[in-house]
Amino acid sequence: METASIKWLGDEKFLGTGASGHLVPFDSDRDSNKAPGPMEMVLLALGACTATDMVTILEKQRQKVESLEVVCSGERAAEPPRVWTQIEVVFRLRGTVEEAALKRAMDLTAEKYCSVAAMLRKTAEISWRYELLPAE
Repeated sequence: METASIKWLGDEKFLGTGASGHLVPFDSDRDSNKAPGPMEMVLLALGACTATDMVTILEKQRQKVESLEVVCSGERAAEPPRVWTQIEVVFRLRGTVEEAALKRAMDLTAEKYCSVAAMLRKTAEISWRYELLPAE
């Protein structure tokens, strides 16, 4: 079993320690905005999870990826619990990549591999798209 712990630092500031031992600051007060908020971290986790999948899958397909940026945008419910209800994931990829391979990688991360997306699908409609930019 993996364990994460959160220590309150005062006000709405917290310090998380993950199972890996890495420290992650959180700030739930959007006015002070000293660190990411918890729901912001969920979007970041989605982006990191899908980016990992995309790079791994495309490398296995022998595609030449020069750069990848994942942009996750979302809307939350108006009333508590303010879960994510709509999310758009955009992959901005540069390199010598076949479009069919890119679409296949995106479909695999969206439907099979990304654990964060699988959890978020329980409350959010997630749309996926890509922008394939020319190699430099």
